[in-house]
Amino acid sequence: MIKYFLNLFFFPKKTNLDNLYFKKKFLTDKNLNFLFEYFNSDKGEKYYDQYKQPYQQTKEIITAHGYAKYYEKYFSDIKNKKLNIIEIGSFYGHASAALFFYFKNAFICSADINPDMYIYTSKRIKNFFLNSSSENSIKKNLIDKDITFDIIIEDASHMLKDQIISLFMLFKILNPGGYFIVEEIDFPEKRDDMRINQDLPDLKTILTKINLNQDFKSRYISEDEKKYFLSNFEKITFYNGNFNEFVIIKKKSIS
Repeated sequence: MIKYFLNLFFFPKKTNLDNLYFKKKFLTDKNLNFLFEYFNSDKGEKYYDQYKQPYQQTKEIITAHGYAKYYEKYFSDIKNKKLNIIEIGSFYGHASAALFFYFKNAFICSADINPDMYIYTSKRIKNFFLNSSSENSIKKNLIDKDITFDIIIEDASHMLKDQIISLFMLFKILNPGGYFIVEEIDFPEKRDDMRINQDLPDLKTILTKINLNQDFKSRYISEDEKKYFLSNFEKITFYNGNFNEFVIIKKKSIS
């Protein structure tokens, strides 16, 4: 109970990004790493640990994942377009705030199992509940909403099963030419707690097999999902961040 009230006192206040935009419009000219670091997202090069209990957080700067420099290569040419973007596993929403300023014409969705922790508001942002461990939740809260995306960033539980079902279920609502990103794709390989009572192969192995033109089987992927993915992906590229690996999958454009 004491921790609960301490956390309430230290919990970050909500920020209206529309108001912040007019006060700090210069942020729209900054690169992605600057914005991730400005809003304290772990996708940049440095941040302070946002995952501690709020009352335990300090401003000590530590090394972050370092994904921004890779994302910039894919996003710089499309940053001014009207896009739909979603981050699954948004936590406080710091990455969403950075994307809000980088993609100044985009509509950004943020989904998390604990949406009440999200601390940003805007007319260009929608925050909602999603349990990426549940196929029913993915269908009800996302697929059935009749919206498609140009960029999907999967940064939720990192569990073996969850990474697989998120990609293969949501690839159909990724727009042609769009990008699907799975962060910390090496977690199920390196951490036992990320694959407890779950069946191999993990997503990293599956995508590696696809790159090698090898067949694969997974109890978490239907035949229709498998066929759709194999017919519609264009390129699968793995990258190494400062600590972990991630993958960027490009969908085929309409010919």
